[in-house]
Amino acid sequence: QVQLVESGGGLVQAGGSLRLSCAASGRTFGNYAMGWFRQAPGKEREAVAAINWSGATTYYADSVKGRFTISRDNAKNTVYLQTNSLKPEDTAVYYCAAGSSYSRVLSTSYPEYWGQGTQVTVSS
Repeated sequence: QVQLVESGGGLVQAGGSLRLSCAASGRTFGNYAMGWFRQAPGKEREAVAAINWSGATTYYADSVKGRFTISRDNAKNTVYLQTNSLKPEDTAVYYCAAGSSYSRVLSTSYPEYWGQGTQVTVSS
């Protein structure tokens, strides 16, 4: 089992930044690829960013490319999502997820573990 706890969400004005964190406990964090997903009201959950176990490979959705950065610190069992130049359309609940392979965190269907989510609200 892997337990994931997100933090760092909040209310921010358009153009602002937030740094989301996801702390993992349980099985060896470094064995898992990690992903960030988000779900806006009335919309399906979507993949935002992903990172492989070493941090060498990353993925970004087109909607966040150039504005968001995913990173991880395996010594601290934590994955981060730096969100810059936030837009009102980035408003959503952001979830982190863990998968036993990189491909598992590229889609909402396959991660083995999910956090409870953190709300990000961007005002215009």
